Amino acid sequence: MGTTQQYAIILLKILGTLGLLIFGMRMMSTALQKMAGPQLRHVLGRMTTNRFMGMLTGTGVTCAVQSSSATTVMTVSFVSAGLLTLGQAISVIMGANIGTTLTAWIMSLGYNVDLTNVVFPAFLVGILLIYHKRHRYKGDFLFGIAFMFFSLVLLSSAGKELDLEHNEAVMRFFSSFDTGSHFTILIFLAIGTVITCIVQSSAAVMAITILLCSTGVLPIYLGIALVMGENIGTTATANLAALGANTEARRAALAHLLFNVFGVIWVVCIFYPFVDMVCHLVGYDPSAGGQRERLPIVLAMFHTCFNVTNTALLIGFIPQIEKVVRWMLPDKEKDKNESFKLLYIKANLIQTPEIAVMQAQKETAHFGRRAQDMFGLVQDIINEKNGDRIEELFQQIEQDENYTDEAEINIARFLEQVSDGHLSDDSKMKVRQMLREIGEIESIGDSCYRLARTARRCKQQGEELDATMLQHLHEMTALCDNALSQMNIVLEKPLNDHDLETTYTYENQLNTLRDRFKSDNAIAIDEHQYKYALGTAYGELLGELEKLGDYVVNVVEARFGK
Repeated sequence: MGTTQQYAIILLKILGTLGLLIFGMRMMSTALQKMAGPQLRHVLGRMTTNRFMGMLTGTGVTCAVQSSSATTVMTVSFVSAGLLTLGQAISVIMGANIGTTLTAWIMSLGYNVDLTNVVFPAFLVGILLIYHKRHRYKGDFLFGIAFMFFSLVLLSSAGKELDLEHNEAVMRFFSSFDTGSHFTILIFLAIGTVITCIVQSSAAVMAITILLCSTGVLPIYLGIALVMGENIGTTATANLAALGANTEARRAALAHLLFNVFGVIWVVCIFYPFVDMVCHLVGYDPSAGGQRERLPIVLAMFHTCFNVTNTALLIGFIPQIEKVVRWMLPDKEKDKNESFKLLYIKANLIQTPEIAVMQAQKETAHFGRRAQDMFGLVQDIINEKNGDRIEELFQQIEQDENYTDEAEINIARFLEQVSDGHLSDDSKMKVRQMLREIGEIESIGDSCYRLARTARRCKQQGEELDATMLQHLHEMTALCDNALSQMNIVLEKPLNDHDLETTYTYENQLNTLRDRFKSDNAIAIDEHQYKYALGTAYGELLGELEKLGDYVVNVVEARFGK
């Protein structure tokens, strides 16, 4: 077999091994996120304003899921869903950068320790757990970590097969670069950035860097430059995920990029002293060479020192970073016709179904608030006497009614997409509840439209409601508004039995008023106190207000799982 053909086969083996590494990392990360989905939601969702707690949370979550990209995309999703402020998100992202250094240490271990005897039993136990439904995520995790370590063993083996240290052409190529030049360092930094952006896996770039350094082909200074580039390239995942998100989410992703770029800038300025310091920590002399088995440890140590130092330097400047990204991405002027677009649901930001459920809950609560705003316009029409203003209000209600139709469809479609993933029993129940909730909220929108249409028709026909009618309608609309306010409290805040009883109280009061006012209306029509058409329209308004109260009860009962 020719040398060229032999190198081609080994190269394909390396590429396949990298693919296996990425798959193993993703499988392990996804399994951990699914096992800890509800806990991750609560940990991140209840983030305090304390920047140090945010940083520690980001570190812990990233160490747990073994993916800084997963943590940053989750964080961007939470910002998009309004669950984290921008300042909180920046502190979490700083912690994620520290947490991801654990991956480099795991890879360093994989290169220095023969894990073959551990990998194959892990595959066996993993497959048994996967077929046991209750423990399938644990099996996925074992399979993922086994794939990851197996790929590192294969990568180390492929590196030895390449025997690059005895390939004069390759050695001549890498030795042609002046490792003492900052320009060379910047070239390799750019290469590391581009490769990481393309493969969307900092782990793969770290693995290939360790491979090249451990074979003695790539000088440690150039390997560290690749690692710095990987730190910038890994921010591409969150920035791509945030493209279709709201401004706050894009700011969080941009803050991640600025944080890493700033770190790279100051390290480049003191590059050689900093790298020499790191090498000294692990007992490696870059000028003497040799000791190749220590090179993976040097890379892991640099990665850790870089991210820990960068976080220590910048954690006190989170408010300033926030101001910078707000200046770079200012708020857009809202178009009146765009005010009812979905705010929190961004399908491209789904990292786990559990997190997507939280986004849907925020969007459903927003949907409820918009329905109450729509009812406020109905009250304005009932009280308004100016014909032009009435038409303007009615057009707004028509527009809002179209929004409620589209919102129901879009939220339902999103929930169906979420249901395709593996959900905890608690989240499955929440999805079912939300599907009921959005249907009833859409019915509230329809009811508001019918109320506005009836009130508008009366005024167009010159049939003005008398003072008694208006007083009665004001009593019922006030109760409906209170019921809607209570509904939105239930949708947004933790449940308690008092919330349900309060809603039932409003509904009983509406029923009592509707029956009394309708009875009075029938008597007034019989006694010809006003025209039959006006009495009929007034009766329709009373009946529709009571129906709206029923829809509110249905939403609240759905939220309670009744």
